[in-house]
Amino acid sequence: MVLTNQSLQSYNTFGIDVSAKYFSEIKSTDDFKALITEPGFEKEEKLILGGGSNILFTKNVDGLVIKNSLPGIKIIKEDPYHSWIKVAAGEPWHPFVLYCVERNLAGIENLSLIPGLVGAAPMQNIGAYGVEIKDTCEEVEAVNMATGEEEIFNNAACEFGYRESIFKHKLKGQFLITAVTFKLNKIFKPNIHYGDIKRTLEEMRVQEITIKAVSDAVISIRSSKLPDPKVIGNAGSFFKNPVVSRKLFNTLISKNPLMPNYPQKNGEVKIPAGWLIEQCGWTGKVVGNTGAHKSQSLVRVNYGHATGQEIYDLAMQIRQSVKEKFAIEIITEVNII
Repeated sequence: MVLTNQSLQSYNTFGIDVSAKYFSEIKSTDDFKALITEPGFEKEEKLILGGGSNILFTKNVDGLVIKNSLPGIKIIKEDPYHSWIKVAAGEPWHPFVLYCVERNLAGIENLSLIPGLVGAAPMQNIGAYGVEIKDTCEEVEAVNMATGEEEIFNNAACEFGYRESIFKHKLKGQFLITAVTFKLNKIFKPNIHYGDIKRTLEEMRVQEITIKAVSDAVISIRSSKLPDPKVIGNAGSFFKNPVVSRKLFNTLISKNPLMPNYPQKNGEVKIPAGWLIEQCGWTGKVVGNTGAHKSQSLVRVNYGHATGQEIYDLAMQIRQSVKEKFAIEIITEVNII
């Protein structure tokens, strides 16, 4: 069923009140193929919408918005060391993580409580606390929106980068991701040295570091630092953490000796965008109906009636202030429509 002039306010975590010219929710690949070939919609601009947790609408959508609600989780293969799980793109991400935690399958426990759907995970190469999707993604199944043909992309073909993939740039808007297959570990090797995980485990007085313990620690950290979109509109981290040259870093650290930093294998250095924004005085600052969150300056929030353009304009002011103070240009992680 295709709806007209459908409000998208409940379909994006910012809670932006915009509408779609046409809107349809799909629950099977066949439904999608029929939809994109239906007369009257073939030439319409198409936007695939998942959980709406990494998108900022600045205007109405003059085209067809397709809500991906493809369901299903299935273990398709096992050996003594690994399990391969195929997950439909419309499955919510965090419940899938808990599904794996409950079965003692390791690899994505550090990605607990990230909002959104499974289909967005490879598109964004979501990551947190030293782990990224590229570490466990075996392959991505997708439908070519122009031809209706199904294609499979292995890990290398996805061209994963920092919060990037081939689906976000080179093939943007050309494919509907239908399923993702993950290769998860039966033998657990905890990754707890990034961020506050180790300290949180100690505070929780964990005697044995298990997959569930790490997941619980990550959930605790994220709950304390990031606002709940159900309470206050937001899309999590608005900017990527910038990676700078060693030369620029040496200049910056000489002037800012307490600057947190994470050296990269190629010699460059990653700097937390939240810290840069905080140093520019934005933490907790309210501008009109939007602002930078009081507990995490990396998060833009909607205090109730903000427009997408209002949130975007503030983000650009913040971006400019960081550039002026540190000579670093921070890049948006959220998709701007």
